[in-house]
Amino acid sequence: MYKLGIDVGGTNTDAVLIDEHLKVIAEVKYPTSGNIFEGIMGAVQKLLKQTQVDRSQIRQAMLGTTQCTNAIVERKGLAPIAILRIGAPASVGIPPMVDWAEDIAAVSVGSAIITGGFEYDGKRLAPFDEEGCRAFFEGVRGKVKSVAISCVFSTVRNDDELAAAKIAHEVLGEDAHVSISSEIGSMGLIERENATILNAALFEVAQRFTEGFAASLRDKGVTNAEVYLSQNDGTLMTMEHARRYPILTIACGPTNSIRGASYLSHMENALIVDVGGTTTDLGVLSHGFPRESGVAVTIGGVRTNFRMPDVVSIGLGGGSIVRVADDGSVTVGPDSVGYEITKRALVFGGDTMTATDIAVRLGMAKVGDPALVESIPQETAERAMAEMRQLVEDAIDVMKVSSDPIDTVLVGGGAIVLPRDLTGTAQVVTPEHAGCANAIGSAISKVSGVYEALVDYDKVPRDEALAQARTAAIEAAVEAGAIRDTVEIIDAEDVPLQYYPGHTNRVKVKAAGDLA
Repeated sequence: MYKLGIDVGGTNTDAVLIDEHLKVIAEVKYPTSGNIFEGIMGAVQKLLKQTQVDRSQIRQAMLGTTQCTNAIVERKGLAPIAILRIGAPASVGIPPMVDWAEDIAAVSVGSAIITGGFEYDGKRLAPFDEEGCRAFFEGVRGKVKSVAISCVFSTVRNDDELAAAKIAHEVLGEDAHVSISSEIGSMGLIERENATILNAALFEVAQRFTEGFAASLRDKGVTNAEVYLSQNDGTLMTMEHARRYPILTIACGPTNSIRGASYLSHMENALIVDVGGTTTDLGVLSHGFPRESGVAVTIGGVRTNFRMPDVVSIGLGGGSIVRVADDGSVTVGPDSVGYEITKRALVFGGDTMTATDIAVRLGMAKVGDPALVESIPQETAERAMAEMRQLVEDAIDVMKVSSDPIDTVLVGGGAIVLPRDLTGTAQVVTPEHAGCANAIGSAISKVSGVYEALVDYDKVPRDEALAQARTAAIEAAVEAGAIRDTVEIIDAEDVPLQYYPGHTNRVKVKAAGDLA
């Protein structure tokens, strides 16, 4: 039995084939093009040709893709939606999408704010306006196939959101895509609502890439594989789950690299530096999984608060363009030759000096023809490398939580451009197969389940509440497809909420297990 792991990057699409013992059988890179399926299928075809494995023995296929991120950033492929907020009269002062740019706010066909919702302690704010809810959905019937529903403090009680979702299906049909904020974001109405709106607008994009990936695999004779999508906490989800929550695929590329780096280096806690062709992503590996961001995250100019990895990206990669000013100063990036590196970089016979050329000139890397970069002055190369070093070391300082040196794992196809003696690190490790760590992370990822609730420890003792949360998280992981005996708790926390009555805490537990 084999697993196929694929990760679509801005420069290359990486693919790996691993066996049932999680041993890497083969790895390939294929240029990413405007049509991502060309890159995916090119990588799969190259991998299958190289290995000559029985395609019927590929039983699982995992994909990490940037489709949803690109759709938001480029404003392409987003579906028309309707937005319903439950929270009048308290929230009418700030309408939905109030600070959105016009080009992306255009996805909204109509919005309304009706009475209902709850206080921070779960008490009802106002009666739920069932008639107003039904009238709103009647008004957008035939205009949209996707709706976003948010409610004041729905993370405490989501009764009104569930009631509105039921009405939406009654009016718009059972096949309507309904996103409710309590399933997507956390505390904070506006940011949670924003994430829900994006999720609703992405449903057609998700439908296209899930169906397209499955169909493309069948075209290549991979017909026995169950298909999974990478999500941004370093675990997998089914195609059905991806269609329902496409926003959770955003930033799955860096998390795949972090998971792959953990597997290849056998480290559970480290800083991961993933160098691609255009950018370098830095993330923190904590207990084998990516550290989650604790602040609101802006995606394509939209401020959200749903689950995202804590990642810093800088404009440095193997294809970053190196320029020399008249005064002799050197700059590196942030623009890059991207997937055209094999055509434009000097070592490949091109006419553009890149970070890869600098690494080859200094004897740090062996790619292309070194004779083609001998004309780069030694001083220029050293200045460029100093600039590249500074960019990465500054980013390392940003990611660290203390001044102590930290173990660092260097992965990605562009890792050859960086030195191994980086300031702030205890050791820098570059494991075997590091160039395809992202695809490996996709292939070996586990299935997770998360439970989150607000609990008053005056009513439910802390030990009892945490035990219930652990059980619920394990069951959620099993329901998502994990083998029960392999599920373990990977993160548990309870945070006191001072503005709540009694001894209320936000209890959050995450469990993960091997894919069945």
